Amino acid sequence: MNATHTARGLQGPWRRLVFVCLYELIAILASSLLFMAIGQGAGASGAMAVVASTLAIAWNVTFNHLFEKWESRQSVKGRSVARRVTHALGFEGGLALALIPLMAWWFGVSLWQATLMEAGLLLFFLVYTYAFNWAFDRIFGLPTSAQAVC
Repeated sequence: MNATHTARGLQGPWRRLVFVCLYELIAILASSLLFMAIGQGAGASGAMAVVASTLAIAWNVTFNHLFEKWESRQSVKGRSVARRVTHALGFEGGLALALIPLMAWWFGVSLWQATLMEAGLLLFFLVYTYAFNWAFDRIFGLPTSAQAVC
């Protein structure tokens, strides 16, 4: 076995790459179907899902870099519940600020309708992210950082 795929599962950069690719491919398919379920055309739904996924990936990298830079300057270290909530709200809030006007324009709907679409996506992704992480860990094993020391 090579260094990235051990008896303990997929590890390192390959784990992150496989995780992001699978997560986003399923997210694009699901988002497209959700947009179509609320009456949007298939082509517009698929394209919006790809654009939203691309924005989410770019925002994730940017936001986490900025958050960790801010976090490194804090006198209190660690990730408390409050810090994790702040992180989640900052990430989702920033993404919503980009996606709501984009969806309003893309689908030709009001900002309120786009806000409702974003709220629906947020609820979906809350459940999807939990389920995906659980399934990914069951299939590929836990990352080294989460494994018990023997």
